[in-house]
Amino acid sequence: MFVHRTIENNDEAGIRSSKTYQSFVAVTGGHCKLSFNKKDVKNFITREVRNIFELDDAKEFGKYLLRMKEKNQNFFYELELKVDHSIKNTFWTDTRSRVACDYFRDVLFDTTYNINR
Repeated sequence: MFVHRTIENNDEAGIRSSKTYQSFVAVTGGHCKLSFNKKDVKNFITREVRNIFELDDAKEFGKYLLRMKEKNQNFFYELELKVDHSIKNTFWTDTRSRVACDYFRDVLFDTTYNINR
């Protein structure tokens, strides 16, 4: 827990992962005395920070959809979350979209949009 918290604190302070790793090397007295390497530190930061952002994004997106519903009673949305509260599925539509759907009578959903950035 100490190592994880130190990595998180250093990342928040803008200290690069390589410098964080070197600080652990200095404290323990060498690379061979650590049970992790520089890449593990970087992977931990990436995984933890990304997970926090995804959870925040899901929460903020849910708030946005709720605000849209409050502004427009014809706005409809469904938001399905995973067990970890990240977004699993979502659908929303407004009056303009419904009118367009009635006019064109054909709907295509691109479920692959932005998957392979």
